[in-house]
Amino acid sequence: MHLCDRNEIQNLLARHGFRFAKSLGQNFLIEAWVPRDIAAACGADEGCGVLEIGPGIGPLTDELCKLAGKVASVELDQRLYPVLAETMAGHDNFTLIPGDVMKLDLAKTVAEQFPGLRVKVCANLPYNITTPVLTKLVESRLFESLTVLIQKEVAERICAAPGTAEYGAFSLLMQYYTEPKLCFTVPNTCFMPAPKVTSAVIHCPVREKPPVDVPSEAAFWRAVRGGFALRRKTLVNSLQTAYQLPKERLTEIVTACGLDPAVRGERLGLAEYASLTWALWRAEEGNG
Repeated sequence: MHLCDRNEIQNLLARHGFRFAKSLGQNFLIEAWVPRDIAAACGADEGCGVLEIGPGIGPLTDELCKLAGKVASVELDQRLYPVLAETMAGHDNFTLIPGDVMKLDLAKTVAEQFPGLRVKVCANLPYNITTPVLTKLVESRLFESLTVLIQKEVAERICAAPGTAEYGAFSLLMQYYTEPKLCFTVPNTCFMPAPKVTSAVIHCPVREKPPVDVPSEAAFWRAVRGGFALRRKTLVNSLQTAYQLPKERLTEIVTACGLDPAVRGERLGLAEYASLTWALWRAEEGNG
């Protein structure tokens, strides 16, 4: 069965009485090069286990099963379980995990599904869960890399540099935990039904250790949230949303970090936010 052939997909879905659910962000691939190239970008081999999220009818799953030692796919839509039972029948290294990935105990799942294997994530993610899913995955520190097909706009945001329009707190989060790279774009004509936006594949190797030293990650993310709280305001004004320190003291702290008091938070990179975090932490602790 050709899992990217429009006619075969329609026949398959008709046999199982399946209709697309817009609320689940279901867009199935109809160009074979896309799942093939996503799987290749993932870099899976027989020593790898791959966690997939939202397999749909399984075109990417099929390609991953050809490369990886084990593929476990998390699917929320119960109507797709019999479809996947049919399309994945030829792969003995495939396991379906029914349920919602946001409610999944990732550590337990990895331990149960991939003993002795290096573990990667590879998925055609539904657009409506991209940010929370990626956040949960990277914060778990369970995976060697993440390779995902997502909305191009979000992929560009993840890879964005400080001072650009796309750059934001989510850029910093992904760049703190991973080293993201935009691999290639995927036109909307490669999907059924066609979404209104262009997609892109992003490969994110997870860092072995944090790229910056901070007193604690909680303190770091507090500074980042404060820095981006008021995007059109200066960093000093924005930080007032997260800290009870007087504005004059915040101005002193920002200046002591070698920053212009009029700078905006969106112009700071990981190193600048780490330096700012230390200064704010010391000020609140009474050590600076």
